[in-house]
Amino acid sequence: MGRRATIRSISLMLLLIAGLFLVSGCGLFNSEKTSDDIDAPIDQNQSDDQGEEQPEDEVDSNSSSQETVSRQLFLLSEAGIVVPQTVELPKIESNGVAAQVLEYLVQDGPVMELLPNGFEAVLPAGTEVLGLNLQENGTLVVDLSEEFKNYQADKEQQIIEALTYTLTQFDNVEKVKLWVNGFEQNEMPVNGTPMFDGYSRSNGINFMSVDGIDLLNSEAVTVYYPAQLGSNFYYVPVTQHVEVKDGDLNQAIVQALLDGPAFETNLLHVFNPNVDVLEVTTSDDGVLSIEFTEEILADVNEAYIADEVIETLVLTLTDQPEVSAVSITVENVEQIFNEHGVPYSEPVSRDTFVPTGSL
Repeated sequence: MGRRATIRSISLMLLLIAGLFLVSGCGLFNSEKTSDDIDAPIDQNQSDDQGEEQPEDEVDSNSSSQETVSRQLFLLSEAGIVVPQTVELPKIESNGVAAQVLEYLVQDGPVMELLPNGFEAVLPAGTEVLGLNLQENGTLVVDLSEEFKNYQADKEQQIIEALTYTLTQFDNVEKVKLWVNGFEQNEMPVNGTPMFDGYSRSNGINFMSVDGIDLLNSEAVTVYYPAQLGSNFYYVPVTQHVEVKDGDLNQAIVQALLDGPAFETNLLHVFNPNVDVLEVTTSDDGVLSIEFTEEILADVNEAYIADEVIETLVLTLTDQPEVSAVSITVENVEQIFNEHGVPYSEPVSRDTFVPTGSL
């Protein structure tokens, strides 16, 4: 019995020693783990591979190098006109770009870091995008929060123009239909601007009257004139009536540009005097060809055209649905160039100057 008791005592001692070893072993492999580590919430910036939070300087480095894409935002200038500005926005999935550009139209939102001097965002602070629905006919239904209604009545027209032109920069968006907090709006909520069937570019922007125009024989079109605020140079879309002779709308638009904007505006006239249009033709693929007299040139000997002249022509004429690009020739000149000596060997399209694409 004494021997059995001794063996039993030795066995119990061995079990106790093994248990103590296991407990102390757990402590060795987890000596740095604290209750704070266990209770910490999961950070969305954690690495999927390592499950560890990125150092702060690494997060900043990644955000600063994020890929961007060019978009047009239509903003309000000090003069109270709606003006497009091309900005670089973070590149996101294509199904979110419409919501993104709207968010960058909101006052006190992310656009504040990008706003050029003299411009302001057009949507009231706090406005949120509640929903977007692109229908098959090209109508984009936009549902905004109640904060959208907090705008001044005298800015209503500019707001709907900026909203419409910002969203219709995408090729597959033809029209914008407004909802507020889940309710369809047949008119703007503050000053009652009608919106029964939605709003499109055909409704116009920055309306300007032109003296001496026969309204019965004219058509409302949108033309682009350059303007400058400090060192910032930009192009302003203006809807005005142009008188159409012999049924040629495109030639009438070119002539309106040659005549220049109304004298009371701060828009610039970039064409030389005495320029004549000799011929305007449109090909089956939508290329509009224009032949000018040599007065269109900034320098006859160098045969180059001012960049402002080309951009004014291309932005204006490609705003017409049937025009995809513009080809310019000059009487008695074999080859024309831009200001940097690069020949215009191909028709110039809209995406040369502004971002294009689809949702």
